Amino acid sequence: MKVCLSLCLLSATCWLYLMPTTGKKIFQSGPCMISMNVKEIRARFTAIKETIQARDTVRTISILSYPYSLHKINSTDRCCIIHHLLRFYVDMVFRHCKTEDSQINRKISSIANYFLSIKNTFKQCHEQNACSCGEQAIEKYKQILANYGQMNITSAAMKSLGELDILLDWMEKVY
Repeated sequence: MKVCLSLCLLSATCWLYLMPTTGKKIFQSGPCMISMNVKEIRARFTAIKETIQARDTVRTISILSYPYSLHKINSTDRCCIIHHLLRFYVDMVFRHCKTEDSQINRKISSIANYFLSIKNTFKQCHEQNACSCGEQAIEKYKQILANYGQMNITSAAMKSLGELDILLDWMEKVY
């Protein structure tokens, strides 16, 4: 029975990796696997990046950049930090990113919906204790929240959205 289950899991994993994709990537962190269309998220973000970053008037603070958060994270802590960052973007960032331009708002909403879907998938794995949080991940996440807390909510949300490419670059690099 265990051999059959192991072969089924191995076959499914191989199929996922060999399956042709349209910009989708499989990110695996420990036993957690999520499928994410980075190309689609980047395209939507690129369409609004200039507008969002133009609204960022605070140049002395960064939410995600070096040396604060995403650099030099242990491989054992990546699952945890991704879980927290997905929750951070869904619960704190996208909720407070509104502009006067309805097209921009629709693009932000579509990115938010994509993140929500990924977050829900990743949450299931995290809840099964397959994703442990070490001290480094907790400290890095606290630093992100501290950076975010240095600004008013709208400015912090816009800055975080403007730094979305940093998160996507990091995810592609480490996964």
